[in-house]
Amino acid sequence: MFSSVVMALASTGPAYSLAATLGVIVAGVGLQAPIITMLAFVPMLLVAYAFRALNASNADCGTTFTWATRAFGPRTGWMGGWGLIVANMLVMANLAAIAASYAFRLVGLDGPAESRLWTTVAGILCIVGLTAICYAGIQVSAAVQRWLLCLEVVMLLLFAVAALIRVYASPPPTAIHVSASWFNPFEVPSTQALTSGVLAGVFIYWGWDTAFSVNEETVDSNRVPGRAAVMSTVLLLLMYGFVSTSAQAFAGVGTTGIGLANPDNVDDIFAGLGEAVFGSQQAGVVLSRLLILMVLTSALASAQTTILPLARTVFSMAVHKAVPPRFARVHRKYLTPTWGTVGTGAVSIAVLVLLTAFSQNVLADSIDSIGLAIAFQYGLTGFACVWYHRRVLTRSGRDLIFKGVLPGLGGLIMLVLFLYAAFVVYAEPGYGWTVVDLPLIGHTGGVTVLGLGALLIGLLLMPVVTRGHTVALKLQRSLLPRGLPPHAAVDSASRYLPADSGAGVGGDWYDVIPLSGTRVALVVGDVLGHGLQAAATMGRLRTGVRVLARMDLSPDELLSRLDDLVEQTAQERTVGRGPGHPKQQRADGALGVSCLYAMYDPVSGSCSLARAGESVLAVVETRKGVIDHLKLPPGPPLGVAGPPYESTDLELAPGTLLALFTAGLIQDSDSRAAGLARLSHALADDRATLEQLCDRAVDTLLPGPVDEDATLLMARTHLLDRNQFAQWEVSTDPEAVGTIRTAVSKQLRDWELDDLEFTTQLIVSELVTNAIRYGGGPIQVRLIRDRALICEVSDTGHTAPNLRHAASDDEGGRGLFIIAQMTHHWGTRYTPTGKTLWTEQDLPPPDGP
Repeated sequence: MFSSVVMALASTGPAYSLAATLGVIVAGVGLQAPIITMLAFVPMLLVAYAFRALNASNADCGTTFTWATRAFGPRTGWMGGWGLIVANMLVMANLAAIAASYAFRLVGLDGPAESRLWTTVAGILCIVGLTAICYAGIQVSAAVQRWLLCLEVVMLLLFAVAALIRVYASPPPTAIHVSASWFNPFEVPSTQALTSGVLAGVFIYWGWDTAFSVNEETVDSNRVPGRAAVMSTVLLLLMYGFVSTSAQAFAGVGTTGIGLANPDNVDDIFAGLGEAVFGSQQAGVVLSRLLILMVLTSALASAQTTILPLARTVFSMAVHKAVPPRFARVHRKYLTPTWGTVGTGAVSIAVLVLLTAFSQNVLADSIDSIGLAIAFQYGLTGFACVWYHRRVLTRSGRDLIFKGVLPGLGGLIMLVLFLYAAFVVYAEPGYGWTVVDLPLIGHTGGVTVLGLGALLIGLLLMPVVTRGHTVALKLQRSLLPRGLPPHAAVDSASRYLPADSGAGVGGDWYDVIPLSGTRVALVVGDVLGHGLQAAATMGRLRTGVRVLARMDLSPDELLSRLDDLVEQTAQERTVGRGPGHPKQQRADGALGVSCLYAMYDPVSGSCSLARAGESVLAVVETRKGVIDHLKLPPGPPLGVAGPPYESTDLELAPGTLLALFTAGLIQDSDSRAAGLARLSHALADDRATLEQLCDRAVDTLLPGPVDEDATLLMARTHLLDRNQFAQWEVSTDPEAVGTIRTAVSKQLRDWELDDLEFTTQLIVSELVTNAIRYGGGPIQVRLIRDRALICEVSDTGHTAPNLRHAASDDEGGRGLFIIAQMTHHWGTRYTPTGKTLWTEQDLPPPDGP
């Protein structure tokens, strides 16, 4: 906790922030500067609650990028991450320049301190050194921060106490006694002054979210960063209120001398106040030097803690494929993002050189433009928190306040500040140090141009960096079922929640596959990982399941064949690097996949199931209200060696509800048993539709975004009406062929399918004759009228007939060829007692009016 608070406080750079900002605030609002620094605390505290709630739900070093992606999608998430990158890059350039200037002043070199060249060179060296410290690991960084922050806080408090004592003991000519009017925001001259002052005040609080950026390296990462953020903002409020009041009381708000509104000191108030407060005696000189050292260490500490969150944000963006994957590499020894840390330092140097080479005025305006990026990032985080937790806001009053109302207000305040400052205050040509003549717009303040321009660059880069995700999303959506087909055997509904709910890219899948004889197969699968590879693996496995299902394999045999397919694919991915080099195995995304396969027959009401891995099944007997979570025989995940798969047979009553789901559906529960109990409660209403039950199950079990993909497939079973099928037992006497042909003709006339009588007689004659000659047995004939006319002939033989093209002089071999020409589909499936040959004929269109 202490280290997290230190990181949060050090990242704000209290001394540096006050030195660079307090003069700007005073110049805008006058004597009301203390209350402005306190008012800026309000939106920061509200946003801190948003960070706290989001971190508790999903601790990720990507912070705004990750949370906005999950809430609103990858494009919004990219802009949130880009806003953080822009703010950090601009502030790094300023921090390095100020640290270099104060380093020269500390040793009495005022000439180099005013030189753009020497401050740039020294700033580059500062960035290189701080990058090296951050590269060495979080523990080294935290240890350095503790010492730097202690010196900074002690000197700030010493300065504030000494200034107040001087005000009432031996006041300088500029001294003003503290007044209650200083804390009255209604005495601020104008709305524009209030807006610019609060936005500048927001800058001095910015940085406490570093505690969240290092959450994955923090003990108890779900709670400690949130508490550290709230605690640090409160400590900053007390510190800023005390120091700003003391400084204003001592120096006044004049525009000359040591006055805080003096244009010569407005960007660095401590440079002229140190000697004035502590005196010119020997002890005073030492304290003045310590004050300079304090600002120097504050800038260095803030710069270091700027590298930490930025490197980890880039790391998270690389993991999510928003930036090149090499930025996701982690050092084996130091466990820090290698490319992210080094890249942050390199780009910071480039920004510093670019801004200082262009104009010192641009560098000065970049300080104000940072406020726009901060307001954009924090406002987006506040809105992301509300949308992220929208399903749990009504769960309790605490959730409504701390996950909805407070973050929403924080986001709204930041949005208003951003819009009003960008398009009204900062856009005025007279504001800031630079003016840009924009085409079609005219003269515009440089702060607005720099701030909005930096954000617009991210908008232009967005299609490029999100292209990979877009491809993965299109691939996944094209591979998942566009809609579940209607079927006589079951009514079905489904829900799929990818781990990245805003992105919509994951590897789980579900399917409803029509089989022969009006049977149906229900499938759910769980592919490890996310993104393009997971989507491609999912598509490959779904295609494999559908092909194997058309072979009418039993569930255990289908999973065995699918397992063989996964192993074969993994072996094909074994690549050699040439003679004399060992072969290397590239991991296949299908290894370790879970799959549950169920096959239901609406004629008999029987259901056969088998599983690979941890897929789960719930069976609800609607009429009895009994919910049973079946423990199917265990089977190893696909591609993982283990015992053979085993099928389980069930007899299901009409109206039975089947819920097939992956383990991700109960991930938010404390235990598996607790999750299944919550699911049982959600499925208890037998009057609800399947769509309503799916929504209720998802809302109950996964009220917010999820960390793992979750799939739910629900089916309500039906039995075919007795008038929809007919079956006969046929003897092995050849004369029985004529008898069954007559029976079939009569049944077709009863169904008013006279147009199919001739072809069906021919099919029955051929198949029954083959069964008598080659099968043996008892023989069973079944006709089913569904969306097609299905004819099935079963016998005890285990040898399937083969379709072949008979030569012109062959005496036989033409029967199946003729049947194949006269039917839409035909095939063979094996049963425990033999085999069944089946055919499907399209029904004639209904007569028109």
